[in-house]
Amino acid sequence: MKKINFLLGALFLVLISLVGCSSESDDNESESGKTEITYYSFSATPDYEEELNEMVAAFEEKNPDIKVNVELAPFADYFTSLQTRIAGNEAPDVFELNYENFVQYASKGTLADLTKFIKEDKNFDPSMLNEHAFKAYQYDGKQYGMVESFSNVVTFYNKNLFDKAGVNYPTAEWTWQDELNAAKKITDLENNVWGTYAPVTMNEFYKIAAQNGGSIFDENGNVNINSPENLEALEYMIDKVISHKVSPSPADLSGQTPEDLFKSGKLAILHTGIWMFDAFKDLPFEWDIQLEAGNTQKAHHFFANGIAVSDKSKHKEAAYKFASFMSADEEVAKIRIESSWELPAINNEEILAPYLEQTPPESRKVVFEALNSLVLPPVVEDWSKINDVTNEEFQKALLGKKTPKEVLETLDSKYSEILGK
Repeated sequence: MKKINFLLGALFLVLISLVGCSSESDDNESESGKTEITYYSFSATPDYEEELNEMVAAFEEKNPDIKVNVELAPFADYFTSLQTRIAGNEAPDVFELNYENFVQYASKGTLADLTKFIKEDKNFDPSMLNEHAFKAYQYDGKQYGMVESFSNVVTFYNKNLFDKAGVNYPTAEWTWQDELNAAKKITDLENNVWGTYAPVTMNEFYKIAAQNGGSIFDENGNVNINSPENLEALEYMIDKVISHKVSPSPADLSGQTPEDLFKSGKLAILHTGIWMFDAFKDLPFEWDIQLEAGNTQKAHHFFANGIAVSDKSKHKEAAYKFASFMSADEEVAKIRIESSWELPAINNEEILAPYLEQTPPESRKVVFEALNSLVLPPVVEDWSKINDVTNEEFQKALLGKKTPKEVLETLDSKYSEILGK
């Protein structure tokens, strides 16, 4: 009897061991023997799901030992869902992060350090990507993400209005003063023609401040809003509307968007995103783009999506391979360009040629030249509060209720209050 019990006990232990082995195997591999990873995305839905499927199929063909399970969510729901999954230890292996959110996730230790994988990867070289775009997904000296796609803001200009006023077209060397001088010559208030437009908002201000060597926060994260450089930048923005009257105020726009004003041939210079190319392609006048004017230096907006790997993933190497593929693979880049699904940050001019050869605008190379002077959005907790209070104060300056100096003094105090510093 004791012998039978012993044998039964031994058999039970063997079964437990087999179950454990089976469970571990299932956790790492699918029934087909492939390593399975989950990819979570917001940018593909709803317009580019087919293109994403093409990319995944291309990856799996080159990596037959890896299967990618795609999960999609609209941007409005994506980050709430992602945070919930991470908190519940159910994070996807690899997932999309726009730059603003990337920094917050990297700083909280939720992302895997990809530095080692990059060094050991014989198929990837950082020089395949624009250096500045690649480094944007570094944090504390380590690579925590791979840049996936980007867009930016450049100077759009109406050639017909420049020609009519006898003004030379913008050049890459233009300064703020050059733009102001041109805008003054072109502006014709009697005929509702304006010289230039850029929004007077925080999202525009941090870039304009950078064009003058200014910043919202210093290198240590301390509030730096009330600086001489920032004051000069804000005065430049406000004076174009109030003093020089070369840029329309919100009241002057009368409910129109600045893009509509440009389309109607009533605006000579518009600072807006490259996503407007398709909307402007059939305009009845000639237009082109140029780098934005700077004061002490150049600075351009940089809006990017990247791909990161969960620090909790059990398949980090496979997840990294997918992230790297989505960042730098030539086939992925071709699909993006053909579908106009944002732009890859690659340096391969042959792959980029179909995009660069499209017109208008003729000077599409400017889009990639702007990457060399990109400025990253400030990333701090409670950014939405800082953004809102800044825009409220800027409106007071536009209405003449406060001077730019008074606005920055107020913001200095309010920022410190919001951030608890």
